[in-house]
Amino acid sequence: MSAGIWARIGALSRRHPAGAVAVAYLVVLIVVGVFAHQIAPYPLGKQDLRDVLSGPSSAHWLGSDTLGRDLLSQLIYSIRPSLVATFEALVVFVVVGVAFGVLAGYLRGAVDAVVSRVVELVQSIPAIIIILVVLGVFGANVLAAMVALGLLASVGLVRVARGATLAVREELFVTAARVSGVRPARIMRTHVLRRIIGPVLAQASVFAGISLVIQAVLSFLGLLQSSTNPTWGAMIGDASRVISRATWPLVPPGIAIAVTVLAFGALGDALRDLAADRPAAGRRPTRSPPKPVSHSGAEATVVPDSDALLEVRDLSAVVTDRSAITALVTDVSFSVGRGETVALVGESGCGKSITALSVLGLLPAGVHVSSGSVRFDGVQLRPTNPDTYRTVRGRGIGFVSQHALASLDPTHTVGSHLREVIRRHESMSRKAATVRALELLEQVNFADPEGVLVSYPHELSGGMSQRANIALAIAGRPKLLIADEPTTALDVTLQAEILALLRDLQRSTGLSILLITHDWGVVADMADWVVVMYAGEIVEQANVNTAFARPRFPYTLALMAANPSTAGRGERLPAVVGRVPPPGAWPVGCRFADRCQHRTDECVLRPLSLEVADTGSMSRCVRTATLVSEGVLP
Repeated sequence: MSAGIWARIGALSRRHPAGAVAVAYLVVLIVVGVFAHQIAPYPLGKQDLRDVLSGPSSAHWLGSDTLGRDLLSQLIYSIRPSLVATFEALVVFVVVGVAFGVLAGYLRGAVDAVVSRVVELVQSIPAIIIILVVLGVFGANVLAAMVALGLLASVGLVRVARGATLAVREELFVTAARVSGVRPARIMRTHVLRRIIGPVLAQASVFAGISLVIQAVLSFLGLLQSSTNPTWGAMIGDASRVISRATWPLVPPGIAIAVTVLAFGALGDALRDLAADRPAAGRRPTRSPPKPVSHSGAEATVVPDSDALLEVRDLSAVVTDRSAITALVTDVSFSVGRGETVALVGESGCGKSITALSVLGLLPAGVHVSSGSVRFDGVQLRPTNPDTYRTVRGRGIGFVSQHALASLDPTHTVGSHLREVIRRHESMSRKAATVRALELLEQVNFADPEGVLVSYPHELSGGMSQRANIALAIAGRPKLLIADEPTTALDVTLQAEILALLRDLQRSTGLSILLITHDWGVVADMADWVVVMYAGEIVEQANVNTAFARPRFPYTLALMAANPSTAGRGERLPAVVGRVPPPGAWPVGCRFADRCQHRTDECVLRPLSLEVADTGSMSRCVRTATLVSEGVLP
């Protein structure tokens, strides 16, 4: 027995003594049932008509029944058929309930609708009637009765598993697995199933007790076939016929059933709690500005570079709530060249993350892309068709979230995470995948990759967790890395380390990076191009040198002035007055107008389009020339 198993047994004994007692009882019960013929004091069915319905004595420790059979022997011989029948029902209950519950919760849509309707239909039918019909058709067969019981009861577990899966599906580590290219079947089998094991165990333990009781009731009523070995229910049935003469024969099987039901319940509670407490576990030259084309109205005026790795054009995303449709981002266009870093900059609520999730095809429920196109490495991606992302996620595009710890499944070690992604994209043995995982951990500058490989997420610091996430993101050897504020939750020293790591990876692998941030210091350190977003639309695009030296939109200037990394030493940081208007409350014209000190009536008369400024960058401000002449913009 491994040290890990002994450790869990020790934890169970210390924290859940009732659960430990239940385990011990059930283990003894199973052993006694398996070796019943060797342990029972009397052979199966041996009668002594001279000693009928006797109480406990030296000859019969638990007394005898109506035919003079030893009750202790009968009780021992009854263990195996009673537990086997319970196990048959339990297997059907768990397999059917978990399988359909997880499928409905993870896939949702039509699958969820069909499963939910079937569950409602089955729950509307009295289970006892179906069981009686099954017994009539199959001739009182125990297996048929137990399978029917498991199927009928599994609809309750379907609901529990579905609800738990819906919650787990939205966890960041599931999103990270999907971005890494892990197949849905494996995500459901490993990540999702491990997280819902607690409520499943609780339901299974309760059902095990219920199935034992129902089996006993059916045997008591004589509706199940008599077999070579008796059952506890059959013993109660025999004793009930002579209850007027002796009540003692009811006691041993009754106590056995009651104690076993309690043991199942205590075991389930302990396992559920243990499951819940597991470890939650130098600048490159820039390219020329994008080539503008003439468009009218508020349409985007940037044509993505046909040689770019990622091309996003006129992308819009909306959220649907009942009959209302609200735009979250509108007409977003930009490109990421090979080996380049493009920074999406803006305050919270400007649409940066929604844009990134739209590119990845991982928008949350109720949000969808309403128009526009995404092309990656010459392949047209369709956010409405998940199949188009199957060969892109992980191998083509990697993703690093700002929530480093939440992006790792607490029930898996770092090595398990890495091997899963590696073997998904490359055909290799587990041993070879482990070697590759160690290489990745070394690549992201872990001092002790062997130790990190066997560590759970909760055993890592914030910086180590983010390094592990970067290793996971590049495990499929992607060409593009989308980093959603990867340094926000880290201190200054760790931020510098992570940025240096990303630069090193970019130099060594030719990686392109789409960097989502609000920190202009990070932009200056990493980016080639800057895309400034405000209230769901792009307000300025420029190469990084132009953006810092000669910004052409007041919002860009205000953001840089309010950022400590770009302000002068000792200067008081001016705040950007007001807040980003929420979706659905955007003004008709310039969305920044309510917060801009230089607005005029011209700014709010009509929708504005991106136009080429004097610097060659793109700006959505209609007063750019005037603000430059007035000295507001440099």
